[in-house]
Amino acid sequence: MLFFGENEIAVRVPSLFKLLIKEVLNPFYIFQLFSVILWSAEDYYYYATAIVFMSVISIATSLYTIKKQYVMLHDMVAAHSVLRVSVCRGNKDIEQAMSTELVPGDVIIIPANGMIMPCDAVLIHGTCIVNESMLTGESVPVTKTNLPSSDEEAARSYDMEEHKRHTLFCGTQVIQTRFYAGELVKAVVVRTGFSTEKGQLVRSILYPKPTDFKLYRDAYLFLLCLVGVAGIGFIYTIVLSIMNKVPAKTIIIESLDIITITVPPALPAAMTAGIVYAQRRLKRVGIFCISPQRINMCGQLNLVCFDKTGTLTEDGLDMWSDAAKESLVNSTFVVGMATCHSLTKIEGELSGDPLDLKMFSATGWVKEETALHNPIMPTVVRPPKHNVPESCEIGIVRQFPFSSALQRMSVVVRKLGEKHMDAYLKGAPEVVASLCKQHTVPQSFTETLETYTRQGFRVIALAHRQLESKLSWHKVQNLSRDLIETNMEFLGLIIMQNKIKEETAGVLRELRQANIRTLMVTGDNMLTAISVARNCGMVRAHERVIIADAVPPKDLNPASITWHYTENPSQTIKDNQVGQKASELASCHLDFAVIICLSHMGALQLVLRATVFARMAPDQKTQLVEVMQSIDYTVGMCGDGANDCGALKRAHSGISLSELEASVASPFTSSTSNISCVPNLIREGRAALITSFCVFKFMALYSIIQYLSVTLLYSILSNLGDFQFLFIDIAIILIIAFTMSLNPAWKELVWRRPPSSLISGPLLCSVLTQILTCLVFQVLAFLLVRQQSWYEILNVTTPHDHKNIRNYENTTLFYVSSFQYLAVAIVFSKGKPFRQPSYKNCKTHLVCFYFILTYNCGQLQSPELPNPFSYICVMCLQVKNNLI
Repeated sequence: MLFFGENEIAVRVPSLFKLLIKEVLNPFYIFQLFSVILWSAEDYYYYATAIVFMSVISIATSLYTIKKQYVMLHDMVAAHSVLRVSVCRGNKDIEQAMSTELVPGDVIIIPANGMIMPCDAVLIHGTCIVNESMLTGESVPVTKTNLPSSDEEAARSYDMEEHKRHTLFCGTQVIQTRFYAGELVKAVVVRTGFSTEKGQLVRSILYPKPTDFKLYRDAYLFLLCLVGVAGIGFIYTIVLSIMNKVPAKTIIIESLDIITITVPPALPAAMTAGIVYAQRRLKRVGIFCISPQRINMCGQLNLVCFDKTGTLTEDGLDMWSDAAKESLVNSTFVVGMATCHSLTKIEGELSGDPLDLKMFSATGWVKEETALHNPIMPTVVRPPKHNVPESCEIGIVRQFPFSSALQRMSVVVRKLGEKHMDAYLKGAPEVVASLCKQHTVPQSFTETLETYTRQGFRVIALAHRQLESKLSWHKVQNLSRDLIETNMEFLGLIIMQNKIKEETAGVLRELRQANIRTLMVTGDNMLTAISVARNCGMVRAHERVIIADAVPPKDLNPASITWHYTENPSQTIKDNQVGQKASELASCHLDFAVIICLSHMGALQLVLRATVFARMAPDQKTQLVEVMQSIDYTVGMCGDGANDCGALKRAHSGISLSELEASVASPFTSSTSNISCVPNLIREGRAALITSFCVFKFMALYSIIQYLSVTLLYSILSNLGDFQFLFIDIAIILIIAFTMSLNPAWKELVWRRPPSSLISGPLLCSVLTQILTCLVFQVLAFLLVRQQSWYEILNVTTPHDHKNIRNYENTTLFYVSSFQYLAVAIVFSKGKPFRQPSYKNCKTHLVCFYFILTYNCGQLQSPELPNPFSYICVMCLQVKNNLI
């Protein structure tokens, strides 16, 4: 206990005081505090009070949200976190202990009625039916079997990946246990606390990996540029003030004030507005997001990987009738279909993998759980009463669950009344055939398999083996699956039809028209995958297909790649001809059977051109995503099962179609179980990304415009007034920044993507052009107003105007800059082709013009307006005696 600590995933809910201290130490609020103190020193009390009021509201909202998240996470972790468990330590008898006292090496007893696992433990006796949806998103119960060697020493060589199918993970629910010959179901604790699978999940939520996106990196560089501009103004203010013999206190305050003007404190909050609005719109269409910053990344997606089963095709499978009728004639084949599965009964209902359910229901057999009265064979299946005698019952003695890496599962069964046992094997046809005696595999196996897979059927192979009669129940429990799954006799193929979802073809066509590359990443047979790809339009009818096979390095032989045309399988191309065929490959689609030697040059060329990746294990899916990211693709991954979790987490944008894994595996989860969510997400991502650019450029220009105004006024020892700053920042900037983000996404996906970098020629050119335009107009207004016949230098010695606010230059620049803010907002409110046009977002312009016109009309008394500049001059004249 002293070494490992308590077995507890402790999520401490911090006090409001600690959260407040942590929040106000944010550089943003520190800068706000510095600005407020400075503004107060300049007697800008109203403006400083308004900023403090808004900051308090922002901090309070943030504290409430953070506190709520901590409480929710704490409640989720604390549920069933402390309970009493039965522990067997050393040679002592079973004793009761608290789950917090468990340490690696303890042997815990899993009760018959199940439990919530308080740790990661590996089964050494018995079998468990587990609900792992909290961690993996797999909606069906999973069967966990004991280690091949059922003793504690086996747990010492425990390997997480290798023994995953024997491991009960912390936080998962054990629904049922199956024990044999009266033995208790036991598991050895291997990991506790934050080292467990659930602990690592909680840690990833508490300390998420920072989002690395070019936009945010460029934003910091752009802010550094603004700091540089502020430095120039800082030096200019000091030099000018010294030349005019301004008091030292005033020099310090005004030179620091220019920094608070140039670097807008509200920039971070304004930048997130577009993301918040996009997140709300996504929620309305059934897409939920737990990582809002990734919405911007969705706007840059140029590659989307799709799982096949349950994503592009329907979850449910249908037995192909003709094949089924032929197969059901063979009784051994029927027994294999009725026994070789991982189905379990939960509350009287069969539950498990859809394939297993369809296969078992096709036999018409009945399944019973008999663990209480028959501990040696806790599961028994029997045929329909009208077909065979009731005494024909088959008990499942041992089960080896399906392994994605091995692509197969098997069971050991015994027919009641017989002494010998039988083994049945089910899995990928190529894998099953390789484990069978060659003379039992039909000569037409390859041809038949290709015939069905080309038509898009899902094909499963069955095999059988009669075990030695000398094998006892105890010996069978200690045998490894490698010894059992060998020298099998091939039985036949199960043909199932997997229909394409009706939305699939349209979505893939829309993505292709938008110049977004689509890939299929599946664990299914290569020919089945190609057929589905053709049927859904991922591979078009006129396009040629090359099947590529990658062979990993073995012994002293290097890795090699061979491929052949589907139209002419006998025509193969060797690995050394890759360069010669490069031009031909550019127009072809390729299919990967194995991705192991990705560093191999030939394999890399295939990755750049491939469309379908078949026979992919879960880790290979993740590896493929990483390779695509390494060659500058922005990758999206769309899947629905536990096998996709790694790729969903690793992709720039993981989209889960399974609500069970929403808070765990991927940043986005769709409530609709089809891929129509993908274009919706990309559209909103593009709208949010372009909104971030628009808001950033607007906020940068706002600070530069105000910087220009203040710099010009400094030349006559003047400045903007308290209410002027208040009106600009609250009535104009704040409202524009948050309402210009309301433009919804454009209804279509166009072929080009929004820019991803702020430091690019076109964007910098637009910003610099606007800066120069604003500068020219402000300088012209500043100079021309002084040339008017009615212009006079006002008295600056008035006690209540010690900041020299009452002058024509001040009023002129205030009005000119007010309209410049609006003009810049309109110019930067980009619409098509990524967002709806600005005229559809009338809230921004109506609200802002309302404030501006209300203010201006209040100062204007219907004068003659001969030209636009006279308009400004007349306003200056009218407000001479009632300036802010």
